[in-house]
Amino acid sequence: MADLWQVTLVSPPYQVLTYERPSFFPDLQAGQRVIVPLGRSHRMGVVMGSCSSAPEGISLKPLIWPLELAPLLDADYLDMAENLGARQMASVGRILEILLPRGLRTAAVTFRVDKHVSERKLPGTVRPSELARFGTEDINALMTLWLDGRMRVRINAQREAEERFVSLVSDPPWAVRPNAKRQIRILEHLLDNGPQSLFALKHSLGEWAPDIAAKMEGRGLVALGELTADTMDEIDGSRTCDLMESPVYDLTSEQQVAIQEMEVSFSKGGGAHLVYGVTGSGKTVVYLEMVERCLKQGRSVILLAPEVALACKLYRNVTEHFPGQQVVFHHGYQSPRKREMTFTDLAGETAPVIVVGTRSALFLPLGNLGMVIMDEEHDESFKQEDRLAYHAKEVAWYRVEKSGGLLVLGSATPDIKTFQAAATGAIPVSTLKERVGDSVLPEVELVDIAELTNSKQAFAPRTIEALKETVKSGKQAIVMLNRRGYAPLMYCLDCGETVRCPECEVGMTYHKGRQRVVCHYCGMSYHYPMLCSKCGGGNFLPMGEGTERLEEYLSETLPEGTKVLRLDRDATRRQERMEEILDAFGRGDAQVLVGTQMISKGHHFPNVTLVTVVDGDLGLNLPDYRSSERTFQLLVQVAGRAGRGTTPGKVLIQTRNPGHPIWNEVLGGDYRGFFEREIGRRKMFKYPPFSRLALIRISYPSDYGDGQASLSLFTRIIKQQATNLGIMALGPAPAPLSMLRGRLRFNCLLKGDDWGKLRTLYAHVAQSNPNPGKIRTALDLDPLTTL
Repeated sequence: MADLWQVTLVSPPYQVLTYERPSFFPDLQAGQRVIVPLGRSHRMGVVMGSCSSAPEGISLKPLIWPLELAPLLDADYLDMAENLGARQMASVGRILEILLPRGLRTAAVTFRVDKHVSERKLPGTVRPSELARFGTEDINALMTLWLDGRMRVRINAQREAEERFVSLVSDPPWAVRPNAKRQIRILEHLLDNGPQSLFALKHSLGEWAPDIAAKMEGRGLVALGELTADTMDEIDGSRTCDLMESPVYDLTSEQQVAIQEMEVSFSKGGGAHLVYGVTGSGKTVVYLEMVERCLKQGRSVILLAPEVALACKLYRNVTEHFPGQQVVFHHGYQSPRKREMTFTDLAGETAPVIVVGTRSALFLPLGNLGMVIMDEEHDESFKQEDRLAYHAKEVAWYRVEKSGGLLVLGSATPDIKTFQAAATGAIPVSTLKERVGDSVLPEVELVDIAELTNSKQAFAPRTIEALKETVKSGKQAIVMLNRRGYAPLMYCLDCGETVRCPECEVGMTYHKGRQRVVCHYCGMSYHYPMLCSKCGGGNFLPMGEGTERLEEYLSETLPEGTKVLRLDRDATRRQERMEEILDAFGRGDAQVLVGTQMISKGHHFPNVTLVTVVDGDLGLNLPDYRSSERTFQLLVQVAGRAGRGTTPGKVLIQTRNPGHPIWNEVLGGDYRGFFEREIGRRKMFKYPPFSRLALIRISYPSDYGDGQASLSLFTRIIKQQATNLGIMALGPAPAPLSMLRGRLRFNCLLKGDDWGKLRTLYAHVAQSNPNPGKIRTALDLDPLTTL
């Protein structure tokens, strides 16, 4: 009887197919990677399990070759992939393609053969396509070498070369001739998207990109090789980690109680536990104590932070607290080769391991998982919306539930749904009300700027005076504006029009340092100075302000000699640049740090006594049910950067709407008061956690003639199915960003009481798509933004 196995393909068409195990093959197990034939090509697949019979009328093909001796993925990992697939209505093969590092999901490999002189004359390297042509004796000899560990898998040399990363060496403006358009395209692409592999550059820009990048390396414009961030887990004294390191305290009574409460949760078989502590209350110390208890039970731990810089801080805390313990640092900026090594090393690890990283660390094949700790659990960076839409919290919950572990959620401003679960007794909560050491929570004051009408005047006199006093006293200040660039709008004085992106129909931002106007949504940019596309005039007035303009203004306005640094996405395109900025400010080389929300959490600067929020209303009135929550969290978090030393801190929040009810809670850091008001509003309008929310996104090219008719078809189907399933459907209607990258966008918001019903409705929409090549539909369950 034939030995049959089901294998899921991790590349299109992502099907689960049945293959026959050849007689020379070793025993198979679910989770092993194998090379399989498909048509005239070969693919990589993952064994899902054995089966008793073949599909009727199908002639089965044999497996070609295994890619490992033991399964790379265990049963729990495959279950997690299947669960994600069911949630996102995607095949498990598609999910595994996203979760596996690139080198572990490709069939573009060769096998290197180690031989002795006395053995059969076998080739030194073998390609998968050549294996089928070997005779019985040769194939058996190769399998013997494979089982002895003398035949190894290697990614093709060309693919290895393409794994090298290209990164910027310097910030703009660059010494490039204006007509060197391809060089400029590469530099602008790296500036907008960060370091890119040669493969990614070729995919995004064209076949010419790798050769041009290599020439640019010789001119000192770019660097090829590993990323700086790759060495963060190996260096002793990373500048970023050192300056962000939190002081070590003896456990306070609040911390001791919190640890005891979490030990109870851990001993009961896990679940989730909220650590609700004000900024500076020593939550990290509590995490480390719980990690120690988990390790003593011989179980592994994952610690997650929303950003690489914060993960770096956690990594340093962990390595110093647990000398000699295996600690793995993992994040998405590491090279593919680095991520592959981490993945394969952990797949065979039996001893307890500590993994520190960002959200992608959740997908490492870590066995015997005892605990997942999510610091700043409210942060939106834990949600991924492109490729695979998932929230790290949900994946972490699934993993600890399968392993009987504990999910620790920590924040000074918890997600509303998390705190509601704690308030109703669904999960236990430990509260840290006081800061550790001598520091106290800062005083928060509103500054009314409703009367400021001068577009060049971003600060009220009260704010400027406070900044000058802080600088004169030898202390430091942080200034936050969650809007990068020099000016968000460029106004043509000749015709009265603003410069708008032709692909997105949104205003383009002027970046003075880059000498360009840029669309922050699609990346399209124009060199500046420029001519108006409407009237041909060249007289533009920058309107509004971004962090770049604030940096310039403060450098000119504050006392002579004041050094101002800027920390935003534009200033930190190069990984090492972020380290340089934070290091310089931590040493006191600069008195003022201007930045976006990047500076709002995790950073510990004891000499900062003043925090200024330039536009506290920014984001408060967005057409999104979470806008108030997002604003409250951001303001409280950035306020927490002040007064972390022995000198009391002060926070000034500028607003044009001082009567808004949110300010009462922000001024007092009253999270519970905000929660009570917000939860009442959500209950009234049936928003989460009082409903299940989903967003159907529909888009098509702006020049697609049948787009409106297709949208009408979708509307009829949605209304009909919503009535049948008892779902409230709002839309489809133009999205707040109605056009993006040349595509018209429409949103349909669904409210229901069951995830299954929401998926069923979307399935009808996807199946009725009259032209999938032109019309894109996507489902976002529990969306964090409806833009």
